Amino acid sequence: MTIRFDNKVAIVTGAGHGLGRSYAISLAARGAKVIVNDIGGAIDGSGSSQTPAEEVVAEIIKAGGEAIPNYDSVASRESASNIVKTALDSFGTVDILINNAGIVRDKSFHKMELDDYEFVLQVHLMGSVYTTHAAYPVMREKDYGRILMVTSSAGIYGNFGQSNYGAAKMGIVGLMNSLKVETGRNNINVNTLAPLAATRIAEPSGIFDQYDANLVTPEAVTAMATYLVSEECVESGNIIAATAGYYSKVHVVEGAGVRMNPHTKATPELIETQWKTILELKEPKPYYDAVEHLNNVMAKE
Repeated sequence: MTIRFDNKVAIVTGAGHGLGRSYAISLAARGAKVIVNDIGGAIDGSGSSQTPAEEVVAEIIKAGGEAIPNYDSVASRESASNIVKTALDSFGTVDILINNAGIVRDKSFHKMELDDYEFVLQVHLMGSVYTTHAAYPVMREKDYGRILMVTSSAGIYGNFGQSNYGAAKMGIVGLMNSLKVETGRNNINVNTLAPLAATRIAEPSGIFDQYDANLVTPEAVTAMATYLVSEECVESGNIIAATAGYYSKVHVVEGAGVRMNPHTKATPELIETQWKTILELKEPKPYYDAVEHLNNVMAKE
């Protein structure tokens, strides 16, 4: 294991099951001291139990690693801040944060209760904000940090019955896109993982029923997650898809578009004449931030 985390302190939220559990075990096996956070609830966010986090901690300790359980929810400012406080009280610092905690409350949009919509956004999007906001001052002070956000193909591409989940997951991409611009000066890298694995949160969708369970494992994703929070990974602001040994960069791109005379009044009728060309993804271009995008657009002739 040439990629090590000795003397590093990591927080993994939602680490009592599935992908989070796998991330925590991987980091501990490579020398990290890990805060294993999980409320121990059902996949819809209801209920609580200390057992899942404690079992993962026991597994890590049995293997010779160091870990502390934490049972706080990411869904409120105070409890999310307490997750970071647990790391500071137990190990004195925090170097790595994996915002993995999540729930699902799937239902078609016209049948979905707004409470279910808001709570899914609260856990995924605001939970990522709260924990990152609490850990960020520590990382800035020490001029080092690795933050991993977690998005989903449901957010990037859409999925039936997951408008709440998809909105939250795409919001996380927006969060990363701004943070990457702000955090680089302090050697804090922020990346986003788009994982697919046969875990309990994916079971209700039935999406993996037709695939070999031995391929779509959490461990197949964990190699990428572990690399993204390592010192060896110096890139920031990437969305990386990972599943079953497949890894790829995902990027929002913009086509060449159409430049109309900016001094001539645009009309819907004029738009109609150029509509097919506007929709073409010819010469797709990614942008680092909104400033680069604006400069490029204004430079078009």
